[in-house]
Amino acid sequence: MKVKTIAIGCDHAGYPYKDEVVTLLDKKGFTVLDFGTHSPDSVDYPDFVHPTAESVQNGEADLGVLLCGSGNGVTITANKHQNVRAALCWQNDIAALARQHNDANMISLPVRFISVHEALKMVETFVTTEFEGGRHARRVGKMPCM
Repeated sequence: MKVKTIAIGCDHAGYPYKDEVVTLLDKKGFTVLDFGTHSPDSVDYPDFVHPTAESVQNGEADLGVLLCGSGNGVTITANKHQNVRAALCWQNDIAALARQHNDANMISLPVRFISVHEALKMVETFVTTEFEGGRHARRVGKMPCM
């Protein structure tokens, strides 16, 4: 899959990293769909996660990036959407494996527990790593509840 468009969403805790992630993605030539938030004021993360995840679900975006304090709430919310596979990542190897083995199409980052440098490295790895397919495709195919 040639990734072209990436959706990004965050809450107030994730906001401090968002502009740096957007700048990285812009420099790498991606189109970025920014679903907010656009300030450090307290917000309810589902209000920003749902439109971000919907853009991945409906194919408007190829991949998505979510940023919040722990990463848990945004991951749980995104994974309510059909065909969204959001992975909570805190190390670069986890971000790579989420793409390679799980065909994750959204990465969630816990900004209170990682540096901005680590976040940028994980985002770059996530958006440039391909799904390996093969035996992993069979397993990914078994994920949805029917």
